[in-house]
Amino acid sequence: MIHDKPGRSEPTQLRDLALSRWDNEGGAGPPEGLQPAEIPELTNVELVQLRVRVIALENLLIGLLSEASDRQLEVVRDMATYISPRPGFTQHPLTVHAAAHMIDLVARAGRVRTKTPS
Repeated sequence: MIHDKPGRSEPTQLRDLALSRWDNEGGAGPPEGLQPAEIPELTNVELVQLRVRVIALENLLIGLLSEASDRQLEVVRDMATYISPRPGFTQHPLTVHAAAHMIDLVARAGRVRTKTPS
């Protein structure tokens, strides 16, 4: 198991365990006992609200990343690499796009990152 490797810090083990869920798209699918046909389609209003929330969360994340340490930014880049398809595995377009978007968020945060005087 990922978290049983000796010599790895607890935060690294916990991060790897959480990220291991990406291998199967986080177990995507209907909740246990709920059939796909039972999940109602989103209305246009719900889709608009979802889009607004995603935009707000992205901008909030960019603000937080702009104040992040170099190590924290490195962790985000590592996570993007981690969710990218491994050699020999089928590339899922949404996963590939998500990894690229994570790198883009770090780059956008870099443009507004505050520089501390030396």
